[in-house]
Amino acid sequence: MAIFWYFVFCIYNMRKLLLFLALSPFIQAIGAEPPGVPYIREHYVKYDFNIAMRDGVHLFTSVYVPQHLEAPLPILLIRTPYSVRPYGEDEYPNNLGPSDVFAREGYIFAYQDVRGRFHSEGKFEEVRPYKVKKSGPQDTDESTDTWDTIDWLIKHISNNNGKVGMWGISYPGFYVSEGMIDAHPALVAVSPQAPVGDWFMGDDWHHNGALFLAHAFRWFSANDRAGNDMTGRTQQRNYEYPTPDGYRMFLKESTLANINDDLLKGSVEYWSIFRDHPDYDQFWQERNVPQYLKNIKPAVLTVSGWFDAEDMYGALSTFRAVEADNHAPFNGIVMGPWFHGGWEASDGDFLGAVTFGSKTAEFYRKEIEFPFFQHFLKGVSTGQPPKAYMFETGANRWQKFDAWPPAAVHATSIYLAQDGGLQFNSPPKDQSPAFDEYTSDPAHPVPSVGYIANTMPREYMVDDQRFASTRPDVLVYQTPPLDKDITLAGPILATLFVSTSGTDSDFVVKLVDVYPDDYPDPSPNPEKLHMGGYQQLVRGEPFRGKFRNGFEHPEPFTPGKVSKIEYTMPDVFHTFRRGHRIMVQIQSSWFPLVDLNPQTFTNIYKAERSQFHKADEKIYRNGATASVLRVNILPSQ
Repeated sequence: MAIFWYFVFCIYNMRKLLLFLALSPFIQAIGAEPPGVPYIREHYVKYDFNIAMRDGVHLFTSVYVPQHLEAPLPILLIRTPYSVRPYGEDEYPNNLGPSDVFAREGYIFAYQDVRGRFHSEGKFEEVRPYKVKKSGPQDTDESTDTWDTIDWLIKHISNNNGKVGMWGISYPGFYVSEGMIDAHPALVAVSPQAPVGDWFMGDDWHHNGALFLAHAFRWFSANDRAGNDMTGRTQQRNYEYPTPDGYRMFLKESTLANINDDLLKGSVEYWSIFRDHPDYDQFWQERNVPQYLKNIKPAVLTVSGWFDAEDMYGALSTFRAVEADNHAPFNGIVMGPWFHGGWEASDGDFLGAVTFGSKTAEFYRKEIEFPFFQHFLKGVSTGQPPKAYMFETGANRWQKFDAWPPAAVHATSIYLAQDGGLQFNSPPKDQSPAFDEYTSDPAHPVPSVGYIANTMPREYMVDDQRFASTRPDVLVYQTPPLDKDITLAGPILATLFVSTSGTDSDFVVKLVDVYPDDYPDPSPNPEKLHMGGYQQLVRGEPFRGKFRNGFEHPEPFTPGKVSKIEYTMPDVFHTFRRGHRIMVQIQSSWFPLVDLNPQTFTNIYKAERSQFHKADEKIYRNGATASVLRVNILPSQ
């Protein structure tokens, strides 16, 4: 075991070294020293405080103040449920702020354990809801906790300039979103990065009502938090997977009830919340953060990745909510070719087998994130930042827009056609219904990846789909090779006309970029990748059929009756290059990324093995029942 942790320590520090090497040119350009414990200790003084909230609960906060201040400085605050380690005023971290350059530039940094976590008092609540009506000091939420924290910092930390910024990725991003609701006047700049927006509609655990099984299982088996350890020694539980083959492991259990009883041993509190709230009821509705983003006063820079498998939905919905309200002094969005948090934790030059032509994450940290905070917190201006700073995958270039989607786009429809075709021309309305069909078998579901994995691989969003396109339970439609580039920019509206022999079914739509057969392999090619004919997933999204008429009140299918399913897939900004093909794949399972639908109308969290049945699925593509993807095409620049 000691050897194992030694290797973990080496890998962790190697990651920090690689990150430093990636940023070295930028660090040298601004005359900075590499951060690290010795540098932070030499240049900052650490203070620990227990800050009282309005209801008397104390939240533990570590503050790092530069030893030599030539002028008052702004405060950068992060609030997290993941611990503000290292604890103790004589213990220092390797880095401070959103990226390595902030510590050298000089800010006051505040790190806080949120309510009920680690050294902070109180009761922790997952995605604690915002309280619209508050009757007194006992009515607290993350907005009030943020307000009280900032008020205390401004009044008690010497030599601050009266301005505060917040940032955070994923769950900490949620606390940024909550903090800008009813914001303290001193909070002038926020960057919610991959913030949790709605845990039922599209973030983390559910997509359009379907449970993201592999991800939820991994996260909650390691992070379930019923209480807090005031010693600060709370550790994540490392679940010991009995096999690396998650497909086989979850399929053996078959039901969510068995997974809870046999694998989790009933130890995860949130699993019972899934069971008791299978529909979009009040529990989930009040945790829909974007609905509260009204009258926002700070400048906002929302960040995520086109291949963020966890919280891309939250970023897009956060940007749109703030934009629709039109009160923030600045509202911008950045989307790069990144996995979850990849803008902070990688160079951003590749993901899986797909390359992006440059170190996109380094560019973001240097040219976008750092100038944003410098501008709004220190008044260092580099010009008006764009509304949307977006990386165009496929063409591999950054683009700036005054709106997102860009104003220049025009709406286009892509129709399923006979013989596996995909066309931009609509079928004649007077044609009789035609369909393609397949049998969906819960005992043999379509795998979510073409290799062995027991969690949700971060690369799955660009993975080769050839393993799926040859299965009889996956419908494939594609265009001929394109004679020009086609760029899609914005959300995708999927409209499917379907029928099933069951009373419930999932439908998964995948948009795929098919490379030419003569596409060159990478050089060097240590992984022996064959890119000719590669079927790159550009966007994939499931829909649980029983929610087709509303997520609050699920309805069974009538077997054999044609039904309409319509849902919005998250945005893309992707160019299908000349010679490539556009492909659409449709299937009814995506396992174990998505849990098994028994294809029987029921509460799936309580379903028994006997309720799982095969179902014959039909996808219609003619006349009044023509299935279609509605997209936005950006004309050539």
